Amino acid sequence: MTSLDKPTEDAQRDTQDARDTQDSRAVTEAALFDAFGGLRGMIETVLPGLLFVTIFTINKDLHSAAIAALGVSILLVVVRLAMKDTVKHAFSGVFGVAFGVVFAMMTGNAKDFYLPGMLYTLGLALAYIVTTLAGVPLIGLILGPVFKENLSWRTRNPGRKKAYAKASYAWGLILLAKCAILFPLYWWADTTQFGWVLIALKIPPFLLAVWLTWVFLAKAPPPIDVFAEMEAAEKAEKERQAAGRSAE
Repeated sequence: MTSLDKPTEDAQRDTQDARDTQDSRAVTEAALFDAFGGLRGMIETVLPGLLFVTIFTINKDLHSAAIAALGVSILLVVVRLAMKDTVKHAFSGVFGVAFGVVFAMMTGNAKDFYLPGMLYTLGLALAYIVTTLAGVPLIGLILGPVFKENLSWRTRNPGRKKAYAKASYAWGLILLAKCAILFPLYWWADTTQFGWVLIALKIPPFLLAVWLTWVFLAKAPPPIDVFAEMEAAEKAEKERQAAGRSAE
């Protein structure tokens, strides 16, 4: 190899590494959008609560606000079903709104419409932190199947496990900070003020957590595709059996 060949090979290797990094980041971004619902999922998360607080601000009527919020959440599911799209995010929204409606109707306090969601957020924050301390970060359990790596990151990909741990801590701390704002307001603010603050805090903390997850995973080693490994092993076994039969 001449001295002129080496820079060319180094440049090609650097170009390939940059391309691999870009592909990895694109895959990570697509997986995060799939796992967390993307723009449409955010709209479906915000719209019922936004409708509730808007109607209650206008007429102070708990029943009409609750029925409107539940109705629009059901409509979102129907639209997804009609479009033959995934309904997991819309269905979770329906259950959340339904629990909120039940709580508010039982107590007669419109602020209780938001209480189940707040308790869920607190529980989720603790789950992110506790599972990470236990060595099984929750974000890895959520994203592992999306990346087709399942739980291979636990024992075979320590760099990726570290990234999942950082992301889970980020989610946990961000959600705890959100709870630290909302729970005092639940007691001190009136329903209208509290509702608008809660709506304002729906998307920004979520986007921050998703962005940090993307940053951590984009710098992590690529996932191990366990499905491809299983398919390759199955193919090799079939070839071995075919070779054995041919030898006979």
